[in-house]
Amino acid sequence: MHLYREFPPHPALAAHVACLWTSHAVPDGAPVRTRVLPDNCIDILWQDCAPLGKVAGMMSRPHHVETAAPVLTVAVRFLPGAARAFFDLPLCELQDGHPALADLWPRAQAEALAESLWARDLTTTARCAIIERALLARLRTREPVRADALVWAAVARVEAGGGAVRIEDLASDLGVSRQHLALLFRERVGLPAKTFAMVCRFRRAHAALRHRSGDVDWARVAVDCGYYDQSHLIHAFRQFADATPQSFVPAPP
Repeated sequence: MHLYREFPPHPALAAHVACLWTSHAVPDGAPVRTRVLPDNCIDILWQDCAPLGKVAGMMSRPHHVETAAPVLTVAVRFLPGAARAFFDLPLCELQDGHPALADLWPRAQAEALAESLWARDLTTTARCAIIERALLARLRTREPVRADALVWAAVARVEAGGGAVRIEDLASDLGVSRQHLALLFRERVGLPAKTFAMVCRFRRAHAALRHRSGDVDWARVAVDCGYYDQSHLIHAFRQFADATPQSFVPAPP
């Protein structure tokens, strides 16, 4: 059994946080296996088996998680390009990694937060409120950075186009060099700009396939989602999902 729920963030965090979420994995004999696909987001996860918390950096490939014992997780998912306000390092250093939160925040701060979350039995609402207060306190110590507005504009453009955008054209439209935009993406988003766009395109195709069944016009799906052809589509799914596109098409009723 694997129960997953999402919750909207505090209004003061809405510009930075996509959601808070919980997961309760309860193996029923066999381990619970989960394939986590790249989503262009950074998360912080706190688990009852690892109370100090860990950070899930931006993903350039799928991650396979196996749970053999019951695990309760409460987490925050940042919007693309918004997590940099909460960490004092270039986010590219977190790519495909899961470092301990205590290695990225002051250890005393991470330990105090873990104590508040897990020292006693709390409701999900109470745990989410504790996390939001910690994030708000950290956000208040940050001064706005001029680069943030440029990053958010670039991210919005890539997402609006479903990843079908040339990075050179994007940089030109924003009035910066390709090299400068690439540097900002690595430091403040966590992935190279090209990879970020590729993940956007993959997510668009993945979402499209979830609502189809039966025979699929693969050439049409590929073109509609910004791929050159079906082979290009298949290559993207192998890269970001370790699977074929066909495996994500629901079985007909």
